[in-house]
Amino acid sequence: MPYRRRAAFTLAAAVAGSAVLASAPAAQAAVVDVNYACETKIGPKGAVSPVDIKAVRNGSSYTITMSFEKGVSDSPIELPKGVMTPRAELKLGGADEGTLKVKGTPNTAAIPPNTPIKIGQLTGTYTPKKSGKVTFTAGLLTVHALGMDAAVCTPKNNPAPSLELDVTAPGGSPDTGSGGAQSTSGGELPKTGPLDSATALGTLGGTVLLTGAAGVLWLTRRTAR
Repeated sequence: MPYRRRAAFTLAAAVAGSAVLASAPAAQAAVVDVNYACETKIGPKGAVSPVDIKAVRNGSSYTITMSFEKGVSDSPIELPKGVMTPRAELKLGGADEGTLKVKGTPNTAAIPPNTPIKIGQLTGTYTPKKSGKVTFTAGLLTVHALGMDAAVCTPKNNPAPSLELDVTAPGGSPDTGSGGAQSTSGGELPKTGPLDSATALGTLGGTVLLTGAAGVLWLTRRTAR
């Protein structure tokens, strides 16, 4: 292969390699159907609701959002505005373990009787304690209304994780601490969010590209001699 064609091939391979690295995902999410069995003050209830879990990096932690597409229970009486607040637990798996608590906001409008209670979005804060891929799976759901836990719902279909997140613990250690979802320990988390990953991988790709260019210059000078 002529020297110029070989040099062009080297540059093309470097660019292609950086493009493949930049496309690597930092998180994988899926909407999962969760079959909830609920114990309520008026007897057992049940419903299947698609559950979506997302993460947004926020400094050294992540804001986790859990969303429900359908209600899982109802009330025989009207629930006035502001009297219902949902909360839930997410099971952690993979590189971390334990549970993460997420909580919703009070209902912004009255809920008519015998109408599925809309859960909306629940949020919580997750700070990694171990590096690696961490999964988030829907767990216990509690609907607090009128001053009491009106419905306690348990997934009975062993749902799959709704989110898999690739994280790095503070300090970059692959195994630090004993795990835990809501640690507030100090230290800065290395950047692992989608935008930060793209920046880091882009820098790596640029390094590969510069290395290829340096090789071409070396070959040019050697040929000139």
